[in-house]
Amino acid sequence: MADFEELRTRAAELPAKPGIYFFKNAAGEVVYIGKARSLRDRVRSYFLSNADFKVRNILRETTDIDFILTGSEKEAAFLENNYVQQYQPRFNLRLKDDKSFPYLKITTGEKFPGVYFSRKVEPDGSRYFGPFSPAHRARSSIHLVNKHFGVRGCEETVFRGRKRPCLEYELKLCSAPCVGCISEADYRENVENARLFLEGRMPELARTLKARMERAAEEEKFEEASRWRDLLRTIEDYRDRPGMISTALEDQDVVGLSRIADRAATYVFFMRKGKIRDSAARSIDGPSDTSDAEILGDFLAGFYRDRELPPRLLLPARPAQTTGLQALLGWAKVRIIVPRGGKNRKLVDLAGRNAESYLGKQAGNLMPLEELKTALALPALPRTIEGFDISNTGGEESVGSLVVFRDGRPDKDSYRKFLIRTVEGSNDVASLGEVITRRYRKLLDERAPLPDLVMVDGGKPQLGAGEKALAGLGLSHVPLVAIAKKEEILFTPESREGIRLDRTSGALKLVQAVRDETHRFAITFHRGRREKKSFESLLDGIPGVGPKKKSTLLAHYGSLEAIRTAPREELDALVGSAAAAKVLERLAGRA
Repeated sequence: MADFEELRTRAAELPAKPGIYFFKNAAGEVVYIGKARSLRDRVRSYFLSNADFKVRNILRETTDIDFILTGSEKEAAFLENNYVQQYQPRFNLRLKDDKSFPYLKITTGEKFPGVYFSRKVEPDGSRYFGPFSPAHRARSSIHLVNKHFGVRGCEETVFRGRKRPCLEYELKLCSAPCVGCISEADYRENVENARLFLEGRMPELARTLKARMERAAEEEKFEEASRWRDLLRTIEDYRDRPGMISTALEDQDVVGLSRIADRAATYVFFMRKGKIRDSAARSIDGPSDTSDAEILGDFLAGFYRDRELPPRLLLPARPAQTTGLQALLGWAKVRIIVPRGGKNRKLVDLAGRNAESYLGKQAGNLMPLEELKTALALPALPRTIEGFDISNTGGEESVGSLVVFRDGRPDKDSYRKFLIRTVEGSNDVASLGEVITRRYRKLLDERAPLPDLVMVDGGKPQLGAGEKALAGLGLSHVPLVAIAKKEEILFTPESREGIRLDRTSGALKLVQAVRDETHRFAITFHRGRREKKSFESLLDGIPGVGPKKKSTLLAHYGSLEAIRTAPREELDALVGSAAAAKVLERLAGRA
């Protein structure tokens, strides 16, 4: 857990604006997501002395607090739902299933369309409106469409079987097209008016309804006034529907840009099937004599080098056609859009506000990088640090790990795992040399950017392995540092006697964070390999369990304990009763 006072200070520095907040653990995993009208006030409330048991548990695992700004509290509620479903945080007990905010659906493909409640948007040719929060607003809106526009709400099977009007007609909640009480043309006109109403395209209707409501209230016709009030409220709901969710099921990325002096930041929202469920921020160099178009062109070329491009990109400006961007777009079919207004412009502006917030936060995060640059006499700020470690057990299942920190924060999408190929036995130094060589040979082949600093876990021997590997690729100019575990001494090719940083130094804490993350990542990968090999070897030689059944067991259970505790009938169904009995007999003998 991070220092309690440090987290409290971070909470007090959050903006007093609507958005969603993330509590993250030491591994960068999201453990809780919440929404707020004021991020600062809401998150600060977690640090009150009377916090409940759940809050104390959340804070016990929290080492970092992050956030995303939204346009309103309602928008934050929708975005919270999307992100909880995406990340499944352990302390979020609500919203984890696929049950989402509801929509209204008009089946425009039918001769006499109906209006229905729906939990999801499907590509079925119908028109969808929403989402709604709270959910009862959707049902009340259906009632209003039934009442004011006469659109039916019955299922198609019921509609086709009618011989005379039903009770809904008597209650003036349907125009009874089923028995010809309204012509097809008039009914279609009603449906069209309902569609315009649901799209919020009837400001003149709102003015009329408001006048009717006020007149009814003056005449003390309160029931009628409340009916007009409810219809007005529904219209306002549609005017305030969130841009974070689209009923068009678009796949698109929304990019925002912010600049301060010679620094810039981008913020990207990833919208898939009409929902934003993830995002990414990047801090980049932005010299004052460089245009927004050039910054965007270079950013897009690098950002999407290892990512799949969506069909559409919403950008704040048209990017310059840099060489890298031209090569990227040469094979990808992507439509670049610079929206001037409407929902898409609001999305780009929101991404821009988050980029601005991220850039301000990074100004504080860059201080440890400035300290590290000075301490190691680096030629540039180490904004990209790549750390390496090796893990094995007695030379068995030897693996290497690579973690990447950008602007002092883990970039988990860039982490890589390596199986050691050329080194026999327990030789961490030689294994480290192999992994570094493979990593940077690949970057050179791809003409990808090199890191500002390479870091290895260990002392002088590991430093030497890194030096030799980089020199063999003609990369001796790439800065290199090793950190010895016990004394926390830093070694570089220029400072072989070691550099001792103050224990409270932000630079040392950053180096330790990179070292600890490389070690964690390597150990996790190694344990997984070792457990799988143990699993496989234990299943070898069991009568009736050939390669196919062995693969089935591995894929289905993943561990010996999972097989031991599996229901016998499930195991029988998977590999047959005879083979299941033999497997359990083998496991009993190894318990």
